[in-house]
Amino acid sequence: MFHRLGHFVVKRAWWVIIAWVIGSIALVAGAPKLSASTDESEFLPKHYESIRAAVVQQDKFPAEFTPSAILMFERTDGAALTDADKADIAKITQGLTDKHIPLVEQVIPPMEGKTISQDGHYAMGMVSIDKTKMQTDEYPLAAKDLRDEGKELAKGTALKFQVGGQAAMAQDQKESSSATDAITMLATVVLIVVIVGVIFRGILVGWLPVLLSLFPMIAASGLIAFVTDIFDLKSSPIASAIDIVVILGVGTDYFLFLMFRYRERLRAGDDRKAAVANGVARVGEAIASAAGAVTVAFAVLLLSELGMFTSLGPALAISVIVTALASLTLTPALLSVIPAKATFWPGRKWMQEPTGARFHKLGKVVGRRPGIIALVSGGLLVVLSLAGLGYSGTFDMAKSMMPKDKESMVVMEALTKGFSAGAADPTHVFVTGKDGAKLDAAQLDGFGAKLGQVPGVATVQAEHKLSEDGTTADFVVMLKDSAASNAAIDTVTELRTAAHADAPAGTEALIGGTSSVYKDINLAMTHDYKLVFPVAGLLILLILGLQLRSVVAPWYLMASVGLGFAATLGATTLAFLKIGSEPGLMFMLPIFIYLFVVAIGTDYNILIIARLREEAREGRNPREAASEAVRHAGPTVAAAGFILAASFATFMLAGNVLFAELGFALAIGIVLAAFVMAMFFTPAITALLGKKAWWPGHGAMPDHGPEAVAARAPQPAGQA
Repeated sequence: MFHRLGHFVVKRAWWVIIAWVIGSIALVAGAPKLSASTDESEFLPKHYESIRAAVVQQDKFPAEFTPSAILMFERTDGAALTDADKADIAKITQGLTDKHIPLVEQVIPPMEGKTISQDGHYAMGMVSIDKTKMQTDEYPLAAKDLRDEGKELAKGTALKFQVGGQAAMAQDQKESSSATDAITMLATVVLIVVIVGVIFRGILVGWLPVLLSLFPMIAASGLIAFVTDIFDLKSSPIASAIDIVVILGVGTDYFLFLMFRYRERLRAGDDRKAAVANGVARVGEAIASAAGAVTVAFAVLLLSELGMFTSLGPALAISVIVTALASLTLTPALLSVIPAKATFWPGRKWMQEPTGARFHKLGKVVGRRPGIIALVSGGLLVVLSLAGLGYSGTFDMAKSMMPKDKESMVVMEALTKGFSAGAADPTHVFVTGKDGAKLDAAQLDGFGAKLGQVPGVATVQAEHKLSEDGTTADFVVMLKDSAASNAAIDTVTELRTAAHADAPAGTEALIGGTSSVYKDINLAMTHDYKLVFPVAGLLILLILGLQLRSVVAPWYLMASVGLGFAATLGATTLAFLKIGSEPGLMFMLPIFIYLFVVAIGTDYNILIIARLREEAREGRNPREAASEAVRHAGPTVAAAGFILAASFATFMLAGNVLFAELGFALAIGIVLAAFVMAMFFTPAITALLGKKAWWPGHGAMPDHGPEAVAARAPQPAGQA
């Protein structure tokens, strides 16, 4: 099939190129505009308690004030606020009200004894912003307008004015995400151009993977927008940066898969077009299988209970499919119309394979000592995996996604100093009469006091609120810890137990608020680990079995990838929790390690095992096949792995904890997948198993089919 595809593309190269140009432009031009959600609760299904509580709040207390922004006042000299300062604060908040800032519904000034800190150094105002506009660009802009207008009104006073809270965080995240995208794109492009150029000793060839990635990037963005809009999926603010690296990284991987084979066929004596066609014939199945495994791993996230992943999964799956299609059609079409000398210019020795190449030596080592190689490489993965036993997660997205000097983060720190850490984001306990029954005031006596006895609760508001229809009571609970902290989530767990047990007969208690949302995200993640991982593993196992026509090989390939996942988590835990001082790794990190180490890491295993099978089918014994596979596929795996790992490492330049952890984990995971699993562990195990690795298929039998014969040409003496 891929032999025919290669010849088709070569014969109609210009038509293929024109079709990609027109199709990409048409898709992005007609695509709907998307906005990213920064509200974690939007990523949870409706059956979770925090979401049910939010529905009750919206239904029974529609006018209840929930601040979207926090106004923080303090003196510029750090002293306690004076009466004159408090008068200036009143003028500033009134001035903000008089400005009639778009979407701002209410500005509440600080109140003595409630929102002025006990030490008198901080005053906290609260702002309500139209939450129906949360997913629009106007919502964060309201916080920006509050900042600009408030700072202008504060001029001439002794006050320092800052804006924090949800809307301000959304604005800061938007700015940080834009910066991250730009840094990621620039750094990844530079890495690809320089590394590919050095590998092939050419200028144009260095730019080709970047130029070729533009078309799938444009086409995929249009398709993703259509799919997200049609199926009403949520978009995460981190999705765009990840998608950039996926398309550039995977696209470069597949480009290298084909490019090394193209050069190999040129060295074997093929003319340019025959080399391209035969290169597609040889490596097409590996690219398709690799893309299939990655696509399945991403698409299975549709089974996730978190909207963040149910949207991210299909988006990345679309990106991989489009990139793979471009790699099998657009890339060979372009290579077939560009003269080989121009592709590799100014290099002059690209037609010569250096004698005694390092991968030739590595291949010989693997072939001669497969037992020792398997023991050492597998032992390294096991040791790193043991470090993962110290893994601990954290849910503080705000602190992790933005640098500490962002204004919303500075306000959060001030809130922690001046008030209880949970003061800006209280927890709500709703008690509702079943079947619409009205509550009896006597029923609720002592309920608030029992909530106050739960460890981790700072205070419970003295008087609860009652809904207009008398069916629901709202108890406002202040926690001692920040709403996104693990301690607060643990408190909510205890609070749920107490509230459910102590709820009066005939009523139901529901816990709402940010900490409750994070508790439910934790539960959803547990669900995903039990469902998504096994389903993805089985589907990838099936793809490997179909590609290799084997029952044995897919099992140890998946076992090695699973070991790679554990080793990656262990290495990241060691770096950030043992050596570093972070309180925990981001809760979503294991999912992302799964996405890129399990999914993309499988690419390298597929490439090396495909070459192993090819060498075995040409009549070589298992150890010779392992040696030749490392010799020929090793450079591709090394180059692709190094580029992708370096691309992910650029995340660490973003200046925030989340991307630092992501960048390190994904980079080290790809390094382990390419340079430990694919380069050594997989060929060593295959060499030890011998022909048993291909059972019950005929992978070890020579391939004399017409396509194989056409793709295989005699090599000139002294050349590879």
